[in-house]
Amino acid sequence: MTEAAVIAAGYLLGSMPFGYWVVRAAKGVDIRTVGSGNIGASNVWRTYGKGYGLPIVVLDVAKGFVPALVGTGLAGELVGVLAGGAAMLGHWRPLFLGFQRGGKMVATAGGTFFGVAPLFGLVGLGLWVLAFLATRYASVASIATGLLLPFVALLLGQPWPVVVFAAVAGVAVVVLHRANIARLRAGTETRFRLRRRTAAG
Repeated sequence: MTEAAVIAAGYLLGSMPFGYWVVRAAKGVDIRTVGSGNIGASNVWRTYGKGYGLPIVVLDVAKGFVPALVGTGLAGELVGVLAGGAAMLGHWRPLFLGFQRGGKMVATAGGTFFGVAPLFGLVGLGLWVLAFLATRYASVASIATGLLLPFVALLLGQPWPVVVFAAVAGVAVVVLHRANIARLRAGTETRFRLRRRTAAG
């Protein structure tokens, strides 16, 4: 029963659309109507700058980290990844936005890895940063990391729940980036800038 409660709490925490709430409160704008229309940290950062984007990164990571850490501490890696996976599901289809489209789960997945297997989470973060610095596309970094992590988990001898979660999360990240892949193929994907290019809202 405790394990089920942790997983359910993970979904509720993941459903908290911090990107939507922060931009709505500070700018009076629905973040879903600007930029890529995504509620996640990447769109907030690109649209309003790091002053808004960085806190959303931290909050979206925490949504996966907290339930995964609690679940792992209570019952091991399987419950940890299930609780973190529930948070990812909540981030994608948030209860507090009427189950409408949310974010692409990348930061929340990263938080889950840190909560279940911290050293492996660091490896995943390193892969993402390297891919991002090489391309300046957040989408490419997310897709590349999602594809590589299951194999890295196997090479590092991670427990089977972590390996399976890495594979499922990787597939989910790629599927949710279908539009980005189409834009990359068409040459219309926007490169990420650390500084806001234009004022918005």
